[in-house]
Amino acid sequence: MIDYAPRLEDNDRAIALWLITVAILIYAMVILGGVTRLTGSGLSMVEWAPIMGTIPPLSEQEWQDTFEKYQQFPEYQKKNLHMELDDFKGIFVFEYSHRMLGRLIGLAFLLPFLYFLFHKRLRPSLTPKLIVMFVLGGLQGLLGWYMVKSGLVNDPHVSQYRLAAHLSAAILIYSYILWVAWGLLRPHPRNEWVRGVESLRRHTKIAMALIVLMILSGAFVAGTRAGLGFNTFPLMNGAFIPDGLFSMSPFYLNFLENPVTIQFDHRIIAYVLMIYIPFVWYKSSKFALNQKSHMAFHLLLISFVIQIVLGIATLLMEVPVSLGAMHQGGALLVLTAILYCLHELRLSKSL
Repeated sequence: MIDYAPRLEDNDRAIALWLITVAILIYAMVILGGVTRLTGSGLSMVEWAPIMGTIPPLSEQEWQDTFEKYQQFPEYQKKNLHMELDDFKGIFVFEYSHRMLGRLIGLAFLLPFLYFLFHKRLRPSLTPKLIVMFVLGGLQGLLGWYMVKSGLVNDPHVSQYRLAAHLSAAILIYSYILWVAWGLLRPHPRNEWVRGVESLRRHTKIAMALIVLMILSGAFVAGTRAGLGFNTFPLMNGAFIPDGLFSMSPFYLNFLENPVTIQFDHRIIAYVLMIYIPFVWYKSSKFALNQKSHMAFHLLLISFVIQIVLGIATLLMEVPVSLGAMHQGGALLVLTAILYCLHELRLSKSL
């Protein structure tokens, strides 16, 4: 008798490809979020309607009604009094697309999950992980609205704290999904018993921590618009230590709210990584890793070099939308590369 039931390995591969597809959508979501922020579109939708909000204004009167709601909030009253209806449509489309992509990601996750679950294609240990992913995704939507609400007050700018939290949550979900997917595709560690690999794993973890810190500092750069000042490189308007570096009191607020300090910190982390990432790559070349592992470290170095070039260009050109969005996407690409490096160096107990 021929058994036509799919093998467990085939199920794992199908689930992994589905999860990677969801991760790609999240990657696009992060880039679109950057475009939304850079174009000043994030506060154009002043209501959070998870169901009814899927339908955009369809008639001229509906557009006018939506515009009038926007006019009641500080962003229009303090920044955009010159704005006409056609201008409003131009920014509305980015925020609307951002929210719709979020809903699409939810469906792209939920529907296949239910299919795999009801057809008993999931390993018992995998189901709780997928439920956690879905819950985190839902909470991320709430966090996004919580961030937007911070700009619908007297100061028409979203809080850099909430922006950093929103981006951090996206990074966490994205990384967790990829880690689980890669584990399904490559369930057994390949470099676990390579002699001395523990030191490489340790340095790779440090590099990843620095990359995450770099991304979070970038969120504060964006949230405080720190990238619009000191548009020179390598010095900040001719000085390594710029004026106003620690001008705020209490002292710790400089690292969170002082645009000068925030940009300075972002640069310092970049300088450290410009030394540390090549060091980690060079160290990896000295180990007898498998071919895919070496390729992962090559991709890490290449993506980081591209990211540095994008960062410098974005700064010198005073953060144009295209370069700013590419820089944000590049940061996530570097994170993806080093996450894969760590996955290749993982231990059996981390599965």
